[in-house]
Amino acid sequence: MTTRFLFSHFCIFLALSVAVAPAQSTTSHQMEQTPPIKLGTSGGSAKDASRRFCCSGTIGSAVLYDGALHILSNNHVLARAGSATTGEDTIQPGLIDNNCSATANVVGDFIGNVVPLGTANVDAAISMARAGMVDPTGAILDVGVPCTEIQTPIIGLPVIKSGRTTGTTTGAITAIDLTVSIRYRTGCNSGRRFTESYLNQIATGPMSSGGDSGSLLLSNNGALRPVGLLFAGSSSTTVYNRIQDVVSAFEAGGHTFSFVGNGCSEVTSTEDVAGFATPELKNLEVVRRQKSQHERTLFMYPGVVGVGVGMADDNPLQAAIVIYLETPDGGPMPHNLPAHINGTKIRIIFTDSIEAQ
Repeated sequence: MTTRFLFSHFCIFLALSVAVAPAQSTTSHQMEQTPPIKLGTSGGSAKDASRRFCCSGTIGSAVLYDGALHILSNNHVLARAGSATTGEDTIQPGLIDNNCSATANVVGDFIGNVVPLGTANVDAAISMARAGMVDPTGAILDVGVPCTEIQTPIIGLPVIKSGRTTGTTTGAITAIDLTVSIRYRTGCNSGRRFTESYLNQIATGPMSSGGDSGSLLLSNNGALRPVGLLFAGSSSTTVYNRIQDVVSAFEAGGHTFSFVGNGCSEVTSTEDVAGFATPELKNLEVVRRQKSQHERTLFMYPGVVGVGVGMADDNPLQAAIVIYLETPDGGPMPHNLPAHINGTKIRIIFTDSIEAQ
């Protein structure tokens, strides 16, 4: 079984001579940049450390909040799962990539726990960018400048992300309407373990590892439109908040929120599905109803940690209920889950624990 560290986000012992995971190769995503920095890079709170560990995530994208330039990442990265104080320094690279020292680029100031973890169905936080420290174009390492317009998630949509640990990875959306339980810790690889449940999330195959939380998921079918915010995963799947939910969470109370980038052509339904297979709309709506009706029963089966809607194993044009089944090593095991529900196919994805990264 491969050793993985997804307890909160990527961490190492403060005593650097003894690491808790094999050393990561040095990449541009982990190195200190000359300001103004590009996004999709190692970063986080300057205080993201416990007595024995220091941690880091990804500062993933640039946004405008009430007209001012801010950095978007996860609550468990910038807000330290609600433990951070207003004004706390956001640094690049994160502690993990600077010998657990906060003497790095101070690129932003945490504005407070605006969207507390466990509210608004998202794991998101922002820091106000320091003057001259963040690329004003919104450029993301190895990806480029994203679009300002967001993209509705579609099963099969090609996607791309840039993050601290695995760099630039590509894949496709494998599930939407995902109800999933995510495991957290209150501190940097320390403190109380707890679980948060989320509705209407997005999943892809394995596109991430610990430390990639905060990465912006973008469409990769001709335009780089924001689709999701990476916050959790396992060896077999990566989970994202829907970007529309993130926008709505920060717009609550009359605030404005938008992505920094280039204006792209208007999205049409034809362009949405050009060049990739996705279930037919009529079939998809039927499966969504079946998932909604039977979700509570499916979660009663031992090991089920997520239920969503994706494509059938044997036909990408046919929708199926997708079940994420946690097993000790993340591999196939005997189970008594049904193969169909009222004629709707069931697709099972075996996984180890799905945790905040």
